[in-house]
Amino acid sequence: MSHHLRRLAFYLTALWAAVTLNFVIPRMLPGNPVDILMAKLQQRGGSVDPAARTAYETLLGTGGRESFAEEYLAYLGNLLRGDLGVSVSAFPAEVSEVIAGSLPWTVVLVGLATLLSFLLGVGLGAVAGWRRGTWLDSLVPATTMLSAVPYFWLALILVAALSSGLGWFPLNGGYDVVLDPGWSAEFIGSALYHGTLPALTIVLSSVGGWLLGMRNMMVSVMSEDYVLTARAKGLTDSRVMIRYAARNAVLPSVAGFAISLGFVVSGSIVTEQVFSYPGIGSKLLQAVQNNDYALMQGIFLVITVAVLGANLLVDVLYGLIDARTRDRSTVS
Repeated sequence: MSHHLRRLAFYLTALWAAVTLNFVIPRMLPGNPVDILMAKLQQRGGSVDPAARTAYETLLGTGGRESFAEEYLAYLGNLLRGDLGVSVSAFPAEVSEVIAGSLPWTVVLVGLATLLSFLLGVGLGAVAGWRRGTWLDSLVPATTMLSAVPYFWLALILVAALSSGLGWFPLNGGYDVVLDPGWSAEFIGSALYHGTLPALTIVLSSVGGWLLGMRNMMVSVMSEDYVLTARAKGLTDSRVMIRYAARNAVLPSVAGFAISLGFVVSGSIVTEQVFSYPGIGSKLLQAVQNNDYALMQGIFLVITVAVLGANLLVDVLYGLIDARTRDRSTVS
């Protein structure tokens, strides 16, 4: 019980520290979101007077006459009420609306691509490690080379070859703009079609790391006593590989995968820029360019909660997969 209480205290402390940094860092950037908003209003022919500026400063929570500490306390109070503020770059939309509109695109694209690359890399790595010295070892340099290629360059090559050259996939966008977003089969098919090439880019650039790590762990685990004992008992190779070798070799990969899932919500800014994909990464870049404190804070908060949740998931999965972890927790 004390072990779980310590972990809970750690996560709560980490959450508070992340929320505090989430408040401080955007305000260290040059510029002022109120100035950007007032400039936009002037371009639209709106009036700009001191009273209006004060009202917008209060609305956006950028200070005005409040001290830094008062801003911080007001920010924490708004968080507890679930109020993330108003976005400058998408004014007058609320931050929660902007995130809700873009987050599903990123979670589906990057989440499925991350899951696919993990399963493919771990599966191939386990087989390559079990049958080391065969032609399967050639998978390691091939996939590692793809991982070493700059991501934006790989994405541009795939766009030039498969979209511009062969015309197999659309050049950009998340769906056919003539369709109305919804749960219709036509729209879902269009979204999957537009997301195939970005997902393929993510898989090709990340599968090498999973494969290399799993192969090396398999080679290391195969010399362990429990694997030799299982073989001596006459168990089949497939049973020894899956139930004894791979089950223990996959532990570091599980930890890395859980943490990767935490960063899924941050999206891939490069992917979404190259393919003009309507995900959270493009919204984050837009927020930085417009000094949109509220949107940056909202996105960073979602990323923080996701990463902490992923680490908590790692603790739970380790307890289910590795009995030694459960024993240490019980002793603690």
